Amino acid sequence: MSDHSDFFSPRSRYYGAVKPENLVFNANLQEFSNRVTLLCGLETNGKLSPEEAYREIKSLWKQLKHSKKALGIGQSSYDSDGDH
Repeated sequence: MSDHSDFFSPRSRYYGAVKPENLVFNANLQEFSNRVTLLCGLETNGKLSPEEAYREIKSLWKQLKHSKKALGIGQSSYDSDGDH
């Protein structure tokens, strides 16, 4: 493997509905997953306290939620559940 970023942050192919917002959210979701995996490894090996790992993951989760909302993922004008 010639590129270290491919090793540390592998990307999977996207198979969902091809829309710009879906592609961006998928990239954000994969980044979230990679970073959570790294934080879990650091915490497991004693390099990060459980509290710090939790805070970091919570912050990443908030960023992912903000991304989802900003991209309009899961929102449509014809949702029947009233979750706009």
